[in-house]
Amino acid sequence: MGNRTMAKSTSTPLPRSIGAVFWGISIALSWMWGLGLFFSVQFTTQFGLFGLLTFAVPNFLGLLIFGLVTHHLARRQSGSESLAQFFANWSRPFRLVFFLYQILAITLTIFAFIRYFWQPLGFEPWLLFMPLVMLVVLAAAILFGEEFDIKRIKFSHAVLFLLLLPSVVYLMFVSASKGIGPISFPKLPTNDWNYWGYAVPIMIGFLVGPWLDLQQWQRAIQMHREKVSIAAGYIIGSSLFFLLILFHGLTALWALNWGAAEFIRTGITGHNYGQEILLRMFSSTSSWTFSAYAVFVSVCVLTTLDSGYIALKWFFQANASTSNHPIFSLVPTRLLTSPIPAFLLAGIVALLAAVLRFELEFFMIFYATFFVGYSILAIFRCFIISPANAIPQVKMFCIGSLAVVIFSFGYFLRSPAFQIIGSLLPLGYVIWLLVKPSSAEEFVSDSEELAAPVASSMATRPESAVSVASPVTVLDPGAVQHSLGGHFEGKWFIHTLVATYADTNSVGNVYFGMYAMWVGKARELFFNRVMPKFNLKDTSFYILTRSFEHKFVRETREFETVRVKIRVASYNRKFATLEHEIYDSSDALLGKGKQSLLFVSSTDYKMLDIPPDVYTAFIAHA
Repeated sequence: MGNRTMAKSTSTPLPRSIGAVFWGISIALSWMWGLGLFFSVQFTTQFGLFGLLTFAVPNFLGLLIFGLVTHHLARRQSGSESLAQFFANWSRPFRLVFFLYQILAITLTIFAFIRYFWQPLGFEPWLLFMPLVMLVVLAAAILFGEEFDIKRIKFSHAVLFLLLLPSVVYLMFVSASKGIGPISFPKLPTNDWNYWGYAVPIMIGFLVGPWLDLQQWQRAIQMHREKVSIAAGYIIGSSLFFLLILFHGLTALWALNWGAAEFIRTGITGHNYGQEILLRMFSSTSSWTFSAYAVFVSVCVLTTLDSGYIALKWFFQANASTSNHPIFSLVPTRLLTSPIPAFLLAGIVALLAAVLRFELEFFMIFYATFFVGYSILAIFRCFIISPANAIPQVKMFCIGSLAVVIFSFGYFLRSPAFQIIGSLLPLGYVIWLLVKPSSAEEFVSDSEELAAPVASSMATRPESAVSVASPVTVLDPGAVQHSLGGHFEGKWFIHTLVATYADTNSVGNVYFGMYAMWVGKARELFFNRVMPKFNLKDTSFYILTRSFEHKFVRETREFETVRVKIRVASYNRKFATLEHEIYDSSDALLGKGKQSLLFVSSTDYKMLDIPPDVYTAFIAHA
């Protein structure tokens, strides 16, 4: 038994080590998206080996630092769900930005494949072939995304890596057997402003880029759930990614030395572009060489797109389950959580961009400007104690958009100063946002923001939303008179009553079961107030109690005036939570609790999303 126990304990780390390798492969392939894959060639054609390293090193460091920091974040609390819980709170203000970042990355990757891999092949009629290629790419991404979820994607990527590796080895063998080449192609200088106009945005954008990538967050969360070291996975993944980028860039250098510079073309902006020089060169040589390069590019593109599909599906499902917008109750859940519409949109935009002869740099501008401020602010939020901090959304959007415009002018007018300013502007603004004297006012918590008084003169009192006539009872001639059917004070609905002998037990205290009955009565009066037209005979839904809890604080006695307060605490697509508090005449808390409501069809009792009538009635008091 002792030997068996020892053998078992010594073999335990092995699966985790293997898991780190598998995840490292998936991390590297998912980060080989259209920008990393093709811009490494473009920057190499401009600035040679120094340009390649300028592009590759920040990419490598950004991915590595993300893994090391998320490893630290995951270990700040115990449990396999600690990072998932952190992300759920941390990411709330960035949900739209996460979506935009991911959908743009998918669009960019599809565009790059069509523009730099398919278009140069010159198949005609292009009006027929290009949409077909786009549909094939989308179909492959959706198929792999549906077949392999986040738990299994590391295995599919490992198999695809086994297809990619022989292609890389074969291309390296071809390059080595042919030699370094007789031509030394002219490179742009790296000691002038033109170089720094590209280098500064690249360094800033890629150092912070992974922080808004849903694919990387989903991987880190899943690795932590599987008890695989996030740091180890990202050390392996970033290193493998760096080697793949170096391979692609060095192969471009080799091709340029063998005369591939003749394939460099002039784009619609007047800049020189060479993203497709390897394709043009290999397609003019043997079919084996072309096939090997096609496998390399296809695997890199596919592993990015299937990762994006899985990440978007995860993102949509998480947000749909917590969203409270009434329009979501009208959309089927499967459609609401499906990434297919987003992928179709990305494919159409990519196709139009390819037809219009756009370039990769047009998309890259957003990653060097617009998303920079959000990424830096996101990193800062990782170390804020309160997880509910809001961000100044309008200001961030405006400064990001301004940075895009400034950078665009710099790129199109060949003004490196504008490109540098466009990249530094979001960084500088976020730093100012964090250190300025009134920074605390910018980062109020969500609860404070929602609870803040409405200053608009058009704001209406909640109690004026629905008016129901009911008789008035006078409990105390000197007291404020309220409706017998209850009244609103702010968000709280209040029902006042007097405890009588029927409410007490044998020793004169109010029987414990009566508190729940009082809450139930207050709830029914609340429903009657906010939904006066509800009719049990013709309703299409029923409201059922999913759970109820109450904490007893102190007792009360006969003839004591009791106030039962109830309000809508929270709600999502399926459930609404009401909380209640009970007070005596001296405002002493007698007890408090909450209850969860669900909604079912009145015909077949199938669970429903919150009906629009209920949502409209509740939202004024939430």
